[in-house]
Amino acid sequence: MNPLVITRMAVCVNVHKATRRATCLVQRAMRALLRVALLFCIASHPAQAQDTKEPKDIKATQATQATQATQATQATQATLEAGHFSKLTPGSLPPDWKPLTFRNIDKHTVYTLVKDGNTTVLKADSAASASGLTRDLSALNLNLRDTPILKWRWKIANLVKSADIATKEGDDYPARVYVTFRYDPERAGAGMRMQYGLAKTLYGEYPPHAGINYVWDGKAPAGTMTPNAYTSRAMMFVVESGAKRVGEWVEVERNVYEDYKRAFKEEPPPVLGIAVMTDSDSTGEAATAWYGDISLRKKP
Repeated sequence: MNPLVITRMAVCVNVHKATRRATCLVQRAMRALLRVALLFCIASHPAQAQDTKEPKDIKATQATQATQATQATQATQATLEAGHFSKLTPGSLPPDWKPLTFRNIDKHTVYTLVKDGNTTVLKADSAASASGLTRDLSALNLNLRDTPILKWRWKIANLVKSADIATKEGDDYPARVYVTFRYDPERAGAGMRMQYGLAKTLYGEYPPHAGINYVWDGKAPAGTMTPNAYTSRAMMFVVESGAKRVGEWVEVERNVYEDYKRAFKEEPPPVLGIAVMTDSDSTGEAATAWYGDISLRKKP
């Protein structure tokens, strides 16, 4: 065979192999980001509803309550009630929040609005399962300079004993609150643009630029900041640790603007969304948590 032909064939084979390797790397990176950035491609990954047979009167009431909450927020301009669960009716899901499931995880965490005393809260039950609830805030174009303070309260029934913040096998938490940030090609390097461009081609939408995860961990001390075990584009902040306050409501307040700058050494892009997640699929354990109202506020 002509040596030139052999050389061209070898080049083609090497290019094909390199392309396949690059594609696999990008897909793994995107799956990792999907794992920790719950708002990735809500439209492209339709959520499986936990109960699609909600009574019509509850649906109508929830929609009215959500509209009233939104109008109140727009009127004050000082607070964005991302999760105004206390104003809703128990028995279903918050109307502005969407379930998000993962393609390779069959068992899903069950979320529902329940009464805790006289207050409606969001309950999460995980049994070797994982899924989240997300609130899409992308249309608001939120700048954290204006509303940097994220405030919420949560309660857990138990820790995930085998969880380990440093490993993929231990990437489970009884309670998480996420903030994700919009991807901007102008802020990205050539490699990131290629990866995100491929992700958009595959899924129809860009993944988040980055994510911050506020977690209740069983071992890592409060104040720990570390990259997620799957990707450095998501930073883990341990805001509560250990069993001392298990069974108690704990109020949390964070300056997300300052946390983002500390984590990523740059100004944050607009907020893409807020999410909650209780998961125990990696360890095979069980976890139960309750989430109270979640809001973004101006700095006092």
